[in-house]
Amino acid sequence: MRSQKNVSLKSYNTFGLDVKAATFYEVCSITQLQEALYETEAKKQEFIIFGGGSNMLLTRDISGAVIKNSINGIEIVSENASDLKVKFGAGENWHSSVLYTLRHNWGGLENLSLIPGTMGAAPMQNIGAYGVEICDVFEELTALNIQSKKLETFSKSDCNFGYRESVFKNIRKGEYIIVDVTLGLTKHNHSINSSYGAIEEVLDQKGIVSPGIQDISQAVIEIRQSKLPDPQEIGNAGSFFKNPSIDKIDFEGLKAEFTSIPGYQLANNQVKVPAAWLIEQCGWKGIQRGKIGVHKKQALVLVNYGGGNGKDLKKLAFDIQESVIEKFK
Repeated sequence: MRSQKNVSLKSYNTFGLDVKAATFYEVCSITQLQEALYETEAKKQEFIIFGGGSNMLLTRDISGAVIKNSINGIEIVSENASDLKVKFGAGENWHSSVLYTLRHNWGGLENLSLIPGTMGAAPMQNIGAYGVEICDVFEELTALNIQSKKLETFSKSDCNFGYRESVFKNIRKGEYIIVDVTLGLTKHNHSINSSYGAIEEVLDQKGIVSPGIQDISQAVIEIRQSKLPDPQEIGNAGSFFKNPSIDKIDFEGLKAEFTSIPGYQLANNQVKVPAAWLIEQCGWKGIQRGKIGVHKKQALVLVNYGGGNGKDLKKLAFDIQESVIEKFK
C-alpha cells in the first residue's frame, strides 16, 4: 500500500466535484487499513473514510488524508436448507452485491436494488427503499476501532438502528471503520414485498401476477431510473434530503392548513412527511442556478450539471431548508 499526493477526488464522489486530497490511500485489506491509520497518526494527519462517495458533499480541498475503503470479498458464513448468512467486504459495491444475491436466487435485498454506495456504508444510515431496510436482513458487522486498531463485532441490537440512523451516526460517530457486513438471506420461500410505492403498478403493466425476487428487483430498478438521474451523466448523490418525522398532533395541524399534504404513520405517534412534496410546494423542483440545481424529475435530488462546486450546492440546500421552514414551520 502506497500513499498518493494531491489526488483529485472527482471520480471518487458521485457529485463529480473536483476537489483534491493532500494524501490518498486505497486499502484492500484490514492490515492495509491499520497501516494507513498508523501512518496518519504518526504524521498527526486528520483523515476521512471514503466508500462509494455517493453520500457526501465536498465543499473544499482536503488538507489531510482520504482513506478509500476497498476491502472486498463475499463468502457464505453458514447455511441450512432454507436460509444462509453471507459476509460482504465493506468495499463491495452495494448494487453489485444485490445482483450477486439475485444470481444465486437469495432473497432479501431485491427491494434495495440500484441504491448507490458500498456495503460498509449501508448499515451506517440503515439504508432503505420500497418498504425494506437493511436492518430487516442484518445479522452482524465487524468494525475496526480507530483508537485501538482492533476489530470488534456489532450485533443488530448493538447498532441501534432507526429511520436512516445507527449508532455509527451518533454516539459512536468517528470511532469505527466498518470492514465487513453479514446479512441473513433466504434460499427459497422468499418473502415478496410488492406493496410499497409503484412496484405493483409496474408489475401490473408487465402482466406479472406472482412476482419473484428478480421481478421485484427489476421493477425497483425501472422506478428508480425513471426518477433519479444517473451520476455518470449528471453529478448527484441521490436523495439529498431526509423525510422529516413529526408528532402526529403537529401533522394534523399542517393537514388543516395544507389539506393535500401526504403522511405515513410511524410508531410512537410519529408521522413521516415526504420531503419531496414539501420542497415541490416551495417551488424548487427543476430550479437551476448556474451549473447546479434541483433535478427536474425529483425534488429530493440536487445536481451538478458540470463544473459546479460544493459550496454552491450547500448554499442551495440551506436555501431549500429555510424555505420549507418558513412555509411549513
